[in-house]
Amino acid sequence: MMIKKLPRNQTGRDWVVGDIHGCFEQLRRLMDIVAFDPACDRLLSVGDLVDRGPDSPMVVEWLAQPWFHAVRGNHEQMALDAMRNPLEDQERHLRNGGRWLAELPADRRNACVAALSQLPLALEIDAEGGKIGVVHADCPGNDWDMLAAKLEADNPSEQDYDALLWARDRALNGGGGHVEGVALLLVGHTPQEHAVLYDNVMHLDTGAVYGGKLTMFCLNDFVEVALPSHLDALARFQLH
Repeated sequence: MMIKKLPRNQTGRDWVVGDIHGCFEQLRRLMDIVAFDPACDRLLSVGDLVDRGPDSPMVVEWLAQPWFHAVRGNHEQMALDAMRNPLEDQERHLRNGGRWLAELPADRRNACVAALSQLPLALEIDAEGGKIGVVHADCPGNDWDMLAAKLEADNPSEQDYDALLWARDRALNGGGGHVEGVALLLVGHTPQEHAVLYDNVMHLDTGAVYGGKLTMFCLNDFVEVALPSHLDALARFQLH
């Protein structure tokens, strides 16, 4: 399944989180701050769940949760490539924070690969204000309906993969045109100082693993909550 479509959440809130990169304990703390309720809320991820951060092996546990929905990022793709074709691709993954996977026992490594391989390239959420999309980097051609049709047919092009997993032009240029077919698109991939909206595309990677902050955005009321990565800042947010 290359695109996963989620029905409207009639009972709770939908949150979208930026690039996690193995900072799952920080994410857990942020979820406590927003009083996330797994009985009715959903957490959506823009991808790059793993690499560089301390808790990457926890990805299997998180992906098993029924309220957690993630798309594939370029780091998940690098991990899969490294395991499937180690002679050509493992060194790139190791250079980009992937040593944790290579060092896992075989059974846990296989479980990670199995979980990551199931990640779709896009999420589509039914919402009151219109369809909302989630991809890792950008929507190819600024046309969501065309992308969805290709993904449903299991027929994305190499250029589509490049845009979905690797594109940075919109984030670096401060815009790239309105994405048709969705009211809002949520992406990550390129770290920003804070969550920022270019066109109708919300960029949520705020560099948690680089000492920035981890950001969550609520699709119900457009509230944005961020938790700084510095330990002293974390201490100030400790819940009692």
